[in-house]
Amino acid sequence: MTEPLILRQDDTGVTTLTLNAPASLNALSDAMLDALSASFAALAQDSSSRVIVLRGAGRAFCAGHDLKEMQAARTAADKGAARFTDLFARCAAVMQAIPALPQPVIAQVHGIATAAGCQLAASCDLVTAASDARFGVNGVNIGLFCSTPMVALTRKVPPAIAFEMLTTGEFLSADRAREVGLVNRVAPPDSLDAVTQALARTLAGKLTAAVRIGKRAFYDQLGLPLDQAYARTGQVMAENLLWRDTEEGIAAFLAKRKPDWA
Repeated sequence: MTEPLILRQDDTGVTTLTLNAPASLNALSDAMLDALSASFAALAQDSSSRVIVLRGAGRAFCAGHDLKEMQAARTAADKGAARFTDLFARCAAVMQAIPALPQPVIAQVHGIATAAGCQLAASCDLVTAASDARFGVNGVNIGLFCSTPMVALTRKVPPAIAFEMLTTGEFLSADRAREVGLVNRVAPPDSLDAVTQALARTLAGKLTAAVRIGKRAFYDQLGLPLDQAYARTGQVMAENLLWRDTEEGIAAFLAKRKPDWA
């Protein structure tokens, strides 16, 4: 029996999704994109899941689009034009589903995260990386500028860094990726799982409703002018303060005790 392309494990509020196509370095094939889309749609409705970890099986996190599938599409009468347009639209929908999820999503990167694989990591809310991991948008090396991966990348790193990566095809080390803001935490390869899970459990230990409303507000305010961003987030904080569990959290802090959250 063929194993599923996405393996799911749930443990006390932390959901770990593993891209399970190690032979292709977890390439974003049609089937993999469909599996990711279905997994994210299910998690969006799952109140028991408080944090999501996204990782890859085998030697790498994700090597990007499946180039063999893309080449095969050229046999169509339109040389693959319709197929390519559909592919990038579906991939964009998967990437946009990540910030739209109520749960924080942590990309756990080992090996390589290249092209659309780097896009996948950059689309996540947080990124942990093995110290020997590498990040690249290296399509230019084969004559294909990574225009869609650029969207996620330029929202995480300074424009000059992104442009250098896109035009040279050179890779960033994990340490350099952390310096420029793509990665949050770097760990030795044999400690990456533990470091990622510790971060996930820290997030899972917070008031779930506060994290969820906060994540939504975080992305809402990013694209707004300053005055509108303050107006939006002020409304969110006022709503948050009216919750019973927030009132209890503040009371517990002032009384120097743990909150009794429902």
